[in-house]
Amino acid sequence: MKRTPARRAPDAPRPITPADPATLSPLARELGKLRPFEHAEVEVHLSLLRTTTRLQGDVERLFKQHGLSESTYNILRILRHAPEGRSCSEVGERLVARVPDVTRLLDGLERRGLIERHRSREDRRVVRVRITARALTVLEELDAPLLALHRQHFAHMQPSELSELIRLLDRVRASPDRPPAPPA
Repeated sequence: MKRTPARRAPDAPRPITPADPATLSPLARELGKLRPFEHAEVEVHLSLLRTTTRLQGDVERLFKQHGLSESTYNILRILRHAPEGRSCSEVGERLVARVPDVTRLLDGLERRGLIERHRSREDRRVVRVRITARALTVLEELDAPLLALHRQHFAHMQPSELSELIRLLDRVRASPDRPPAPPA
């Protein structure tokens, strides 16, 4: 008895024929893709995310050894060269990665004696945040290992490549067509 092949339902996905692995980008191979990316913009976005995740993990482990997160380190970094302090809103605006609850982070840093908060004499509604000597010591302890980690991450790149990467990332962030960031 002759069998007729089963028909595929019209809405069933078509099987993907794998591409030659040599034609796949390194990211496509890392992600286990069977075909090349259809759009360079998608590949760039995913590559930035993948790279950030890889670099960020190492940095977060270093900060954790000192009882900090990336966000709390960032706050201390902002305050380090502001002996007069900064307002809470200034701190929030200067964060590298926006976080929704700066006040909660400041509360934790204050409990640990790493920052002090005082009301402004000029405007009692404004709270100024200052770094403490204890926090400056923590940052000094982190300076050399953090620089060493950054150098390790980029040791395989030439200075000219690093400059070009910085230039290209600046262009991405400055895109005139970029929608405004949602409020933090």
